[in-house]
Amino acid sequence: MENLSKHQLKEEKSMSNFIQDCINGDALLSEVDDYIDIWHESDTELPLHEFLGMTKREYALFVEDEIYLGSIVTAHMTGDPIEEIIQNQYAMAARSDSQAKSARLEQWLRSEKLWD
Repeated sequence: MENLSKHQLKEEKSMSNFIQDCINGDALLSEVDDYIDIWHESDTELPLHEFLGMTKREYALFVEDEIYLGSIVTAHMTGDPIEEIIQNQYAMAARSDSQAKSARLEQWLRSEKLWD
């Protein structure tokens, strides 16, 4: 964030959340830790997942693996369920040459009983 102090960042972000800021182009995925720091330093009574703009399910995915963060933002942008976004990404990954990414997505789909 363009050399803003934590205090300036905190004031600037007090009316929005991380997911919405990403959608608006005001934050990068790599800045999620800054938002988490702001939450820790704030007096908010919001749980962290709400402060970030995520559902509990989305936050659980994020905690499991930060690779899902882009998918979470995409789900909010499109209004599609996170599971649908991940399934679509799995289909694309299956066609790619990244076996590790395909395997990770398949494992998640199986754990969610979305894969037979």
